[in-house]
Amino acid sequence: MDNLKNSLTEVHNRIKPFIHKTPVLSSSLINAMIGADLVFKCENFQKMGAFKMRGAANAILSLSEEDRQKGVVTHSSGNFAQAVSLAAKSLGVKAYIVMPENAPQVKKDAVRTYEGEIIECKSTPQARASTAEKIKNEKGASFLHPSNQDEVIYGNATAAIELLEECPELDVILTPVGGGGLIAGTALAAKAFSSKCKVIGGEPMNVDDAYRSLISGKIETNERFDTVADGLRTHLGDRNFPIIKDHVERIIRVEEDEIIHAMRIIWERMKIIIEPSCAVPFAAVMKEKETFKNKKIGIILSGGNVDVKKLPF
Repeated sequence: MDNLKNSLTEVHNRIKPFIHKTPVLSSSLINAMIGADLVFKCENFQKMGAFKMRGAANAILSLSEEDRQKGVVTHSSGNFAQAVSLAAKSLGVKAYIVMPENAPQVKKDAVRTYEGEIIECKSTPQARASTAEKIKNEKGASFLHPSNQDEVIYGNATAAIELLEECPELDVILTPVGGGGLIAGTALAAKAFSSKCKVIGGEPMNVDDAYRSLISGKIETNERFDTVADGLRTHLGDRNFPIIKDHVERIIRVEEDEIIHAMRIIWERMKIIIEPSCAVPFAAVMKEKETFKNKKIGIILSGGNVDVKKLPF
């Protein structure tokens, strides 16, 4: 346990100059609505607008000077693409970003703003992986995985570390579940920095691979990806799933209308911008009010990169 705590503290200290310490907000109106004491860790206020900055910064900082000179490569259609581009720019490292050709223009524009070099590919997981592999071989760049890499998972853990430092009495922390990098990091942070805090995931019913994986004990995949929570249309990996299996209490699935309703409440009541993926854990709390009644609950609001011209409500 001490080793884990020391490792995570080291990571946190390493990335501090490259990230924001994001605020923790609450709403008495939302507390009354749920019958519990909720706090929200606002990673929508993180640099580039999402928690991904933490994992990207740690992954690049963990490379040797020699490897940094050759650049980094990742495949992502959104937040991790932006995070790697900005973290690389901050550290004077070249970033090659493989993006599907149908990725939102607003996200491509953001990557270019952070000086990432975009290489477009077909919109399939196979095309993403093979294109990134090709660049890795051609340029000698180090591959960074958006969610299934130890350095990324440890970087992600720092959001929950900050939350537990500010609110040590939490009974539970909830995060959304997509690729599994955030919930795995959060689970490690809770294990190392709290004696009682449990970790629960929220997942869209339409892409419930993590829910099914916990039941079967092996990594399951999705046949469909039709969810408004576009950041969660990914699968778990072999680095994060064992952590999730050992340290995540359970995963609560929510319907599309529940996600949209939860998103709207946060926009209206808290006056902050969050993306649909962000609303999933709050939707889970609203769905199971009785489970969470009178508890101290932390929710990690994972990001705020939303196209305001295409809001779901």
